[in-house]
Amino acid sequence: MNLDMPINTLIVDDEKPARDELAFLLKAFPEINIVGQGRNGVEAVALIKEHAPDLVFLDVQMPGLDGFGVLKKLVERKMKVPHVVFATAFDQYAVQAFDVNAVDYVLKPFDKARISKAIARARREIEAQDSPADRLEQLVNQLGAGQLGAGKPASTQPVKLLVKSQQRMLLVDATDFIFASIEDGLISVTAKDCEGTSNYRTLEELNAAVDSDSFWRPHRSYLVNIHHIKEVVPWFKSSYMLKMSDKKQTEIPVSRVQTKRLRELFKL
Repeated sequence: MNLDMPINTLIVDDEKPARDELAFLLKAFPEINIVGQGRNGVEAVALIKEHAPDLVFLDVQMPGLDGFGVLKKLVERKMKVPHVVFATAFDQYAVQAFDVNAVDYVLKPFDKARISKAIARARREIEAQDSPADRLEQLVNQLGAGQLGAGKPASTQPVKLLVKSQQRMLLVDATDFIFASIEDGLISVTAKDCEGTSNYRTLEELNAAVDSDSFWRPHRSYLVNIHHIKEVVPWFKSSYMLKMSDKKQTEIPVSRVQTKRLRELFKL
């Protein structure tokens, strides 16, 4: 494939500003021919089927069918898998799984130099007719061991969470995670050796990522690791507080609704 041959490209992101920004940056690359834009995973699958693009910039976090769900559908339907560059805000997926499987990603906010690198890499692979299908299938298997049906042993690797602390991005084992709280849409994480913020948008998403019986939502604003509860403190009107094992011994309220679960957990 020479430089004059267009790379038919698809942009998929649930946020219009992100699609516009990416389309604008891609205009600087004459070989890129944008054949369509999708707003969600379902549209992505339909557009890939319709256009058979060479390259897809695919957002990871979309409501409903996310970026990995799109790949899973392509693999299941035995459709030709295009070259995929995942677009993602910094998070634990990007750092770990993509690198392991040599699958490309660009971080948001987008950076033209990084996009240029991703396009050069896609072009090399397209010219070499190197199909990314195996790597992407492996990525799907690795990330979706839990979701992808029986017969696959769940990953024995401890789940790692990315915690942004000052300017550093730290990978923390879920087992060292003490609790998380959400305020004004921002999730704060306290772990054994660090504190910082998480890139998850909701505690539900964070809870699903750790996907373990060790985690519990005693209150809608908190997610705790039950192995790091140091003390259960009786509170007024038959309610309770949890004293955690962090340095500050943070106290976390247990909502009325969750009191029953607390009694089950600790046979109160």
